[in-house]
Amino acid sequence: MSDSSDTPMKSSEALALLGVEPDLLSVDERSFLDENGYLLLDGILSEDELVYLRKRLDELAEIEGENAGSELHQEEGTVRLANLLDKDPLFEKFITTPRVLAAITHVIGTDIQLSSLSSRAALPNGQGQQQLHTDWREAVEPGNYFVCNAAWLIDDYTEENGATRVIPGSHRRGTLPQDALADCLADHPDQVSLSGRAGSVVVFNSHLWHGGRANRTRALRRGVLSYFARRGAPYIQNDHKELLGAATRARLGLEALTLAAAL
Repeated sequence: MSDSSDTPMKSSEALALLGVEPDLLSVDERSFLDENGYLLLDGILSEDELVYLRKRLDELAEIEGENAGSELHQEEGTVRLANLLDKDPLFEKFITTPRVLAAITHVIGTDIQLSSLSSRAALPNGQGQQQLHTDWREAVEPGNYFVCNAAWLIDDYTEENGATRVIPGSHRRGTLPQDALADCLADHPDQVSLSGRAGSVVVFNSHLWHGGRANRTRALRRGVLSYFARRGAPYIQNDHKELLGAATRARLGLEALTLAAAL
């Protein structure tokens, strides 16, 4: 429940109240994230939460039908949902989990805001392939990062069902994949598949070259994306002041409202 005064606070203050500290990651984890641009965090969601989330995401997709994902992005070969913070109380966890936030703030600092909270489910039978891309429109100098994403694995991610592929270290190249590669759909000799068990979270520097792979199984592969940016940066995807309803505002903690830039 949010404080009745909804007193504005800095995102750094909200993070401190949530217990977000650099030491939530080990020295080796921070070093790996710096060098490779991604980090796998195991066991963030419980099995009960996963069962509920699979059901809830499928329900929302059915309810929203052709409009699913329209607040942000619709994509052929996938089921997209957006503005999830407004659609179930459990989604508050996706923007307030300290260990995940510790990794995100290690990449882009503590002056942050939620750019979007969405889901992407790769449809079965060979669908869902993406080009290698970054989540920022421009190349940046190494170390000058604006955005960081966290992929919450609602199902197991495998090479067969479309686990995201990344090019380790590509966030430090200072160039976009479309400016460096002849074919951004083609396999890359340095690519790594971000495979992991359901309930894990992969935090990745969004300037890292990455892309979803085709789901070659017969089952849906679901993931949720909590995408953060430096506060006030250009290209913020969703305005949560406009999108969040009154009931959501009433139930969210002040820390979540602050991180969503919804006050």
